[in-house]
Amino acid sequence: MNPITYFSAEDVSGALAHLYSGVDANAGPSKVIAGGTNLLDLMKERVMGPQQLVDINALPLDQITPTPDGGLRLGAIARNADTAYHPLVRAQYPVLTAAILAGASPQIRNMASNGGNLLQRTRCHYFYDTTTPCNKRAPGTGCSAIGGLTRQHAILGASEHCIATHPSDMCVALAALGAVVGVSSNAGERRIDFADFHRLPGEQPERDTVLAAGDLITYIDLPPAAQFARHSAYLKFRDRASYAFALVSVAVMLDMGEDGMVRDARIALGSVAHKPWRVSAAEAVLIGRQVDEAAFAEAADLLLAGAQGQGQNNFKLTMARRAVIRALTQAVEGTHDNTEELTDDEASL
Repeated sequence: MNPITYFSAEDVSGALAHLYSGVDANAGPSKVIAGGTNLLDLMKERVMGPQQLVDINALPLDQITPTPDGGLRLGAIARNADTAYHPLVRAQYPVLTAAILAGASPQIRNMASNGGNLLQRTRCHYFYDTTTPCNKRAPGTGCSAIGGLTRQHAILGASEHCIATHPSDMCVALAALGAVVGVSSNAGERRIDFADFHRLPGEQPERDTVLAAGDLITYIDLPPAAQFARHSAYLKFRDRASYAFALVSVAVMLDMGEDGMVRDARIALGSVAHKPWRVSAAEAVLIGRQVDEAAFAEAADLLLAGAQGQGQNNFKLTMARRAVIRALTQAVEGTHDNTEELTDDEASL
């Protein structure tokens, strides 16, 4: 049994004072806990063994409030379910509602926090299996996935050290929205563009994000996006209809004029790389054009430029292209936020 010190923080400064101030944010002896839906699993499997847990559930970081610029601030410990069903999120950011409700189960969404969703670790089989080499879990030991079971693994942005994918649904929508992550540390506060928050594996696959040890996510800011609310879609391909991680997912948002021309577009792919995947050229090619399958196919090809399969996951190359085209087609037709698929009883679980 590994002894663990538990500290319940009453304010941000108290939480920061108890966080490890070392170099590696993923391997330090102190870990923040809010919902714990991923961290506790990792501890049970002995993938992670923090020496101290800093509980932040008492901090005033659970609110969802409008920002002066017309956007929305999501508190870091606001629960995923509360975020998905918040009236302002549903009205102005339906792609985020749809993405959150496509993930996990109602019970987990009731526990999982917004900040924790950003920090969840890969679901690579080898990462969880402590009997196998894994550069993400133990840097320098090798990547067992390369040449192994690769069905769920990356087709974009991988390296010779890691081909794992980021598992979040919510993060794919946040990438499309161009969110900003607010972070506090002993050095002060800073804001990180969502596109820069998660890392590609490179030579340091153990680092999922740009956070340093001692950093604490306090909020996520969403820019104004009402122009996309009528034409958005989140599409998720998976092995079963619920409680399964994506093989490929895509978040799409379109701003369309009355003449049917695209005025602005956002596209982000999930479960294809170490981070949500977004390419500005793929969005730009749609602007000023009438919507049709040829334009959507061109956008998909630009988004997937350089994609490479790992053998067992070669099907993702075709699946991702078709997913982008289908999601864009659905967005043209209107927006679905997935709430119509749940009964009142299910939504309250």
